[in-house]
Amino acid sequence: MKSTCSICPHACALEEGQKGLCRARVQRGGKVECENYGRVTSMALDPIEKKPFARFHPGSTVLSVGSYGCNLKCPFCQNSDIAAASADDVSFRTVPPEQLADTALALLPRGNIGVAYTYNEPMVGFEYVLESSKTVRARGMKNAAVTNGMICEEPLMELLPYMDAMNIDLKSFSPDVYRKRLGGELETVKNTICLAAQACHVEVTALIVPGMNDSTEEMDLLSGWLADVGPDIPLHITRFFPRYRMTDARPTGIAVLDGLCAAARKHLRYVYRGNC
Repeated sequence: MKSTCSICPHACALEEGQKGLCRARVQRGGKVECENYGRVTSMALDPIEKKPFARFHPGSTVLSVGSYGCNLKCPFCQNSDIAAASADDVSFRTVPPEQLADTALALLPRGNIGVAYTYNEPMVGFEYVLESSKTVRARGMKNAAVTNGMICEEPLMELLPYMDAMNIDLKSFSPDVYRKRLGGELETVKNTICLAAQACHVEVTALIVPGMNDSTEEMDLLSGWLADVGPDIPLHITRFFPRYRMTDARPTGIAVLDGLCAAARKHLRYVYRGNC
């Protein structure tokens, strides 16, 4: 009998032992769960600005942790070695939530404020992020997530009480681009931004890919909508470099980024140009 995953809008209906589109969730015993629970592929103490967060504890560091899998199929993925991977493709070590929280606590003398769930798409490992967030919060530290925003409302609302900050990718303001090129839903991402902004500190990142989302008209729409959610939400406009299945594409031009930043500043107070 098939079971349906309830974490993201793909709603993968899975047979026993079958993995979902994200490669990280699997049906076992009639229940869909994250196969990547506690399987850490990447861990580093990063500057908070690298996530990027510009207005959340600037100057601090955060223990960044990632696993494998993602529920989008972006051809320009910057971390495809883990995001577009399954368990057989990566090396990992098992880090239970208690161990993760203890590691973060031990790094307090180095300016660490807590844990950031990042590198791959953290929400495909929802159960691990939720349990780790509870444990980290109990230690008096902070939780942050760097996410594509493709998560259903019910699990998001379960997680938000334990989140202090989220950086959410808004990869395009076109429903067609999301559906046809990225394998996602724009309205789901917009809803994630709206709900998260009511619960924690939110910053938004727009990676500008030539020919996909680099028009000033689209940026005007995107930043105008974001200003309606909150004019103080920081927007990071970042530069695409050839990666994954787009190695033959050109990097985003600096002049293009400058023009898009100028367009966004008509609506938003905090606009940052990154990755140059």
